[in-house]
Amino acid sequence: MIIDKEEIRKKKKKLDDCKAFLKKEFIGIDKIIDNLMEYIQVWYLMPEILTRPVVISLWGMTGVGKTDLVRKMVRFLDFQNRFVEIELSNSDETSWSKSVADIFQTNGLGDEKPSIALFDEIQRFNTLEPDGTPVSQTKYTDFWELLSDGRLSKREREDLEHYLFSYLLRKKENERRKKGGETDLEENPYLNLWDAKELKKYLSMEDDVMSIIDMKEEDMIKLIRKKQKEKKIYEPVDYSKMLIIISGNLDEAFQMSRETSEADIDANIYHAFTKKITMVDIKNALARKFRPEQVARFGNIHLIYFSLKTEDFYKLIQREINNLRHKTKTKFGVTLKINKNINELIYRNGVFPVQGVRPVFSSVVDILDTNLSKFLFEAIMNEDKTIEIDYLMDRKIITGKIGSRMVEIPYTGRIDSIRQANEQDAVANISVHECGHAVCYMLYTGFAPLQLKSKVASSYAAGFTFPHQIHDTRESILDRIKIYLAGGIAEEIVFGEKNASIGRSHDREQATTLAIDYIRKYGFEEHFQATYNLEDYPHRMQQHITDERVEKLIQDLAKITREDLILHLDLLKDISKILSEKGSMLPKEIYDIAIKHHVKVNIKEEGYLHIADYHNLLHL
Repeated sequence: MIIDKEEIRKKKKKLDDCKAFLKKEFIGIDKIIDNLMEYIQVWYLMPEILTRPVVISLWGMTGVGKTDLVRKMVRFLDFQNRFVEIELSNSDETSWSKSVADIFQTNGLGDEKPSIALFDEIQRFNTLEPDGTPVSQTKYTDFWELLSDGRLSKREREDLEHYLFSYLLRKKENERRKKGGETDLEENPYLNLWDAKELKKYLSMEDDVMSIIDMKEEDMIKLIRKKQKEKKIYEPVDYSKMLIIISGNLDEAFQMSRETSEADIDANIYHAFTKKITMVDIKNALARKFRPEQVARFGNIHLIYFSLKTEDFYKLIQREINNLRHKTKTKFGVTLKINKNINELIYRNGVFPVQGVRPVFSSVVDILDTNLSKFLFEAIMNEDKTIEIDYLMDRKIITGKIGSRMVEIPYTGRIDSIRQANEQDAVANISVHECGHAVCYMLYTGFAPLQLKSKVASSYAAGFTFPHQIHDTRESILDRIKIYLAGGIAEEIVFGEKNASIGRSHDREQATTLAIDYIRKYGFEEHFQATYNLEDYPHRMQQHITDERVEKLIQDLAKITREDLILHLDLLKDISKILSEKGSMLPKEIYDIAIKHHVKVNIKEEGYLHIADYHNLLHL
């Protein structure tokens, strides 16, 4: 094989340009782009040496740019005519095709040349039910054959002979009708468009469909008989030069992806959690949807998308604003100045961290594009060339300074309006509840919570105290139980027992679950060393035996929690008042108040794992 070095150099330059282009198009996924370009290098530069397809998997939550990244890469590399995008499904209603081979052939990808196939939303093609039972599949079963060695079987010899027999039968019928004097016969009634496509596929013909339709019948029969004698038409099609990209959302690995309506948790917290997801987590998630041998066929090239950071969302918003400014200047000759208050307004009302970029685009249109049209009309009518747009938070007004005139548009963000709807008394109640959790969290872990909220974007009043990751131990489980109990107990202490709300229900469920596991599952109680939560009937234990001890454990921990909160009542009240007023507190604000009340506390970043000092304990 002769290597054309100049051709390889040109391709390498194209690949480098593609990488630079994609990094300008996408925000927050530079590492994914670097890895993708590295893994496709051999396929793009020297496909001749490949003996099996390159298989790359992209995993992440919705809206992080998986599908769009592949499409833009395909377009930049000029592979549009050698690209097919497929969504596999177990449903018979989604496509007429029954096999991957059919789709490839229909799209002209049967010639063993380099090509790209994107199998998107692969999680919908599960072969196992949630309970582990197999899913009966009748479609696309050759997908696994493709991943195995890159070769797909063709139709059996009998299929082609049956097709030839049908063709000759139609020819004989046509001749009979001619003899009968029928005059409404078509010029070439033997081969319609569908037949021509099928024949092209069966015979691996490179002719276009119209030339096959126009072929004389004698030539057609000769061609079919000639191809019948060739072995190649029965051999599997070789797709070893194909780049196969698999894309999907795995909720089993990205557990936070279910929080689709959450607009108040800091995006950096989600980012830190997704950064800890590894290839092992991906394979474990796949094992819940696919059989072991199928998981193996996905290979080991798994590119894992992190959820976007706060700064990524701000960059995205600024990029959209810059695009809007450029279009306004180009089309209307009007210069826009957009103040940062608008960026903040879009972020507060457009960022749902686990939904990715799509809600942001929608909010830019809702907040900026829609109102800009009103300012532009005013500017064009009065031949003004500048517009300065700002948002006055205290007055809930978007302002547009057009020339020397000021135009005001009343506006409250859709999510802001939900946050503001929470009544003052409800927020005060939630603030004390959440600060109960927060005070005990600081006392038992030594850290300020990652985030403290009492006003959230929800149709009902609610809040949250966001913790770090905690490595479970005998002591940490007991501490976590006390932290869960602290919210309801704080309400009793501050408001009186008769005014305690029912907001504690979920906390009590979590505390009880931990207490049950502490005794029945982990064996941390001296008098209960058997596992009392086995469910298989032959091994089932009598769980009621431990019920009394579970109740006593929770009672004891509730008593300790109450004593600790009363001891730090001033801190609890102070932090509750501030949270009630502000609706949200960050770790530094929590830290400052704790220090004032002589509570020693540290600030740890998102993604920090709270774990015992095992290494030093080992070497004592």
